[in-house]
Amino acid sequence: MLTAPLLVCDFDGVIVDGLPEYWWSARLAALGLAPHLALPEAVPEAFVRLRPLIHKGWEMVLVAAELARPEQRWDAVLAGYGPWLEQALARSGWNPTQLQEALEQVRARAIAGDAAGWLARHRFYPGVQQRLRELAAEGAAWAVLTTKGGDFARRILDAAGLTPWALFGHEQGSKPAVLARLLEEQSRPVWFLEDRRPTLEGVCARPDLASVRCFLASWGYLGPRDGKDLPAAIHWLEPERFAAPLAHWP
Repeated sequence: MLTAPLLVCDFDGVIVDGLPEYWWSARLAALGLAPHLALPEAVPEAFVRLRPLIHKGWEMVLVAAELARPEQRWDAVLAGYGPWLEQALARSGWNPTQLQEALEQVRARAIAGDAAGWLARHRFYPGVQQRLRELAAEGAAWAVLTTKGGDFARRILDAAGLTPWALFGHEQGSKPAVLARLLEEQSRPVWFLEDRRPTLEGVCARPDLASVRCFLASWGYLGPRDGKDLPAAIHWLEPERFAAPLAHWP
């Protein structure tokens, strides 16, 4: 018989599609740091294309600022995002802490001034709310592990009446570090549902996390080849299988 697991879910790209809020907040944070930037209010196509590569909130602000550079070759950025990110950070004169704080200040002001408007920029993926509520009937619990600030993720969940077993924001450390702590503390299996393939590959590369069962959400912010030739330790999860009993998951 399947021992009911703790299902640890990424937030943006797994539970919630927050792309409109991502751009809205990143744009305002970038303009707060550099008011001269010319940035569109609508989500630019380049930002949509880069979203699968963005790992942490501060990167969004830097990407937004870089979108004001007309000479930017985005195909080259997509092919070498890591080195480009380092170069863009050095060119900007900013640092990750400064960028992250600018982003969180924008969100905090938005919530204080118009919480309903801020919440409306997020939407839950179809069927996700119901599926999370059903887990208890299978004896399973679910947690959230996100690079978003924990308070912001909790506000969105609270508004939907969803209460995870635990919520870990970026303040609690990296995703592999949190998973390692959970393995030490939990006697039940730990499953990890994420939409960012590099994050899952990083988890699979750590021997101390070998028992974490990893799933790549097919409905998230994926690059065009993220679902191709997956290693055996990463299981492809489509909405139909996500909705099925845990015993039927790959």
